[in-house]
Amino acid sequence: MHIVYKICPENLWRSAEKTGFFAGAPIDVLDGYLHFSTGKQVYETAAKHFAGQDDLLLIAIDADALGTALRYEPSRGGDLFPHLYASLPLTAVLWVKPLPLGRDGQHVFPDLAQ
Repeated sequence: MHIVYKICPENLWRSAEKTGFFAGAPIDVLDGYLHFSTGKQVYETAAKHFAGQDDLLLIAIDADALGTALRYEPSRGGDLFPHLYASLPLTAVLWVKPLPLGRDGQHVFPDLAQ
């Protein structure tokens, strides 16, 4: 199983839980796809795009369950990032965990499957 990760504000995710799918955060809607990260990329994603933000969740997703709508495309430094060209069905979600800020202002991650 391949796992990809989504960092999401808790309020947006709680809305998705009511509908059964996640249509994206404002940046996802603007770009036309949902931004995901691999286990190796998610730490830099948090630091670069979510610095200092609290009330975040980390969502682990079964990439294999997303089919051909998930594409790996070049982004930061030419690294291939997973992008989903569809809404995320919550049936593909493996787990959802808090992504709190530590005393040092950095996000505290749970153990991840790489």
